[in-house]
Amino acid sequence: MPDPQSPDVVLILTDQQTADAMGAAGNPYLRTPAMDALAAAGTRYPNAYCAQPLCTPSRASLMTGRLPSTVGVTGNTGGPEDPLLGRLFTEAGYDCGYGGKWHLPELDLPADRGFRRIHPAGGDDAGLARAAAGFVRAPRERPFLLVASFLEPHGICEWARGQDPRTGPLPPAPPVPELPPLPANFPVGPYDPALPRLARLAQPHTHPTEHWREDDWRRYRHAYYALVERVDRHIGLLLAALAERGGDRETVVVFSSDHGDGAGAHRWNQKWALYEECVRVPLVVTGPGVAAGAVDERLVAAGLDLIPTLCDLAGIEGPGGLPGRSVRAPRPHDSVVIETRWEIPGFNNALGRMVRAGRHKYVCYAWGDHREQLFDLAADPGELVNLAVDARHAALLDRFRGLLAGHCAEVADPFARFVPHAAR
Repeated sequence: MPDPQSPDVVLILTDQQTADAMGAAGNPYLRTPAMDALAAAGTRYPNAYCAQPLCTPSRASLMTGRLPSTVGVTGNTGGPEDPLLGRLFTEAGYDCGYGGKWHLPELDLPADRGFRRIHPAGGDDAGLARAAAGFVRAPRERPFLLVASFLEPHGICEWARGQDPRTGPLPPAPPVPELPPLPANFPVGPYDPALPRLARLAQPHTHPTEHWREDDWRRYRHAYYALVERVDRHIGLLLAALAERGGDRETVVVFSSDHGDGAGAHRWNQKWALYEECVRVPLVVTGPGVAAGAVDERLVAAGLDLIPTLCDLAGIEGPGGLPGRSVRAPRPHDSVVIETRWEIPGFNNALGRMVRAGRHKYVCYAWGDHREQLFDLAADPGELVNLAVDARHAALLDRFRGLLAGHCAEVADPFARFVPHAAR
């Protein structure tokens, strides 16, 4: 049985929410009072990265603590043999509930995954919020782990195709002058990689944006933010239930998303690409011993670090051998690696890897023009100046090639054969 003082744990996941799509991140074009309240009560990590910008691989990483390529889940099919999180907390004596989207690969949580299902997947985020509120209010003698996995703002995928999101239609967009502006990195930069652009052209149903005008992209951003605000209201209902319940047990709340969305940066919608908007996710942690209203700039590998963080905060001994570490670890990651893969007929080896270390970011795709990208995110947060084509940065480029090659060797990543050798 768990320690009587073990905290309750709530993991709140949204779907396809980029890190900057919340008021607490300094975005003035949407209102997210629930997310902002969490950030005020805890610590926000603005440099948290998903394991892969695609639903199933990212969720596989969150539930196992390993990279998608390590567990063999690199597309939206298949699932990990051992989704570790629920089993760990169940074995520690926790009452484990899961509601909403599972997608590993079943949309709904199947049996024998360490959780009991409290609400099905399918787009009823309002119903999930009510079920999650009922779960946390229920009397019990032992602590609980609740995962509330909301669908929005994933509905932007349907909206872009002219369909209603599964959570319901959005109101008409306001006049153009009242729409959110285009992002500063809306233009496609020189020396942009070819592979994502070719993948976009090969999937017009997913990327119906080829002939969009600037106003269309502004409407896209307005709809995206409206869906974030919609899910924020549902999160607020769950947080209210947590605040209203009695008892002395403390509560840990972790808020994040499986991956981001291009949100119009680089004229990109959807995920897959290794742009910051697609790979950087919101991450807020609240609970006993967590600083309130703080911002921690450390690098976080969200997929690898979630299980060690939850175990640390709950006082559970985590399993050995996982590559991640708690966000409270005294030594943060020196670098993080993100993977991507497109599943498109005729596109062989449509793969990429990204390394973030310090102020710099390196991207390497398996093929295509300008397949190497190197950015100074402190000077160029919009990723518009590709330093990989400038000989003055050859030593830095070689350093990042070495970091990626070393990572591939360490984890037996088959992408190793696509990493260029150092030039000097």
